[in-house]
Amino acid sequence: MTPALATDVAVAPLPAREVLPWALFGILMLAFAIYFVGAEQGASAVVQGDMIHEFMHDGRHLLGFPCH
Repeated sequence: MTPALATDVAVAPLPAREVLPWALFGILMLAFAIYFVGAEQGASAVVQGDMIHEFMHDGRHLLGFPCH
């Protein structure tokens, strides 16, 4: 016996109003990640001290951001 294959499969489109909040959330999280990896503890530091710099140090070098 071979399994039957469905040939008429209707895929409902995703409405933009359902995708937009998740897309904005993803863009915001990406912006925070790029800021903390690339710019924190520089001229525009938000967090005082070296904790963020040391935590993100290897990621900066891996992504090509200068930090020394």
